[in-house]
Amino acid sequence: MIFRRRFSDIVSRQLELFRVDYAGLIEECDEAEARYVASERDDAEELYGDYMDLVEAGTEVLAELRDNYASTLDGELADEYEEAFNRGVVKEFPRFGLEIDT
Repeated sequence: MIFRRRFSDIVSRQLELFRVDYAGLIEECDEAEARYVASERDDAEELYGDYMDLVEAGTEVLAELRDNYASTLDGELADEYEEAFNRGVVKEFPRFGLEIDT
């Protein structure tokens, strides 16, 4: 994982912490996505909504993790860290990276 060099270690550790601590949520997302992909047309919209609710929950956890650490940094350094974190999320957890920077 290569993020901004200055923050590569902390971002890697944070994303690994998320992977371990939220393994159940990640698995639920995988299962919900599989149900949506395998669904009949009549069920697809509801199943996609269920999937997106889980994705939103994961995105919120990651954003909170990012924002908590960023709050300990000043100005441009915080911005640089947030960019590095967001890129790391997009690379490691693409489904959660869709809206991580919004």
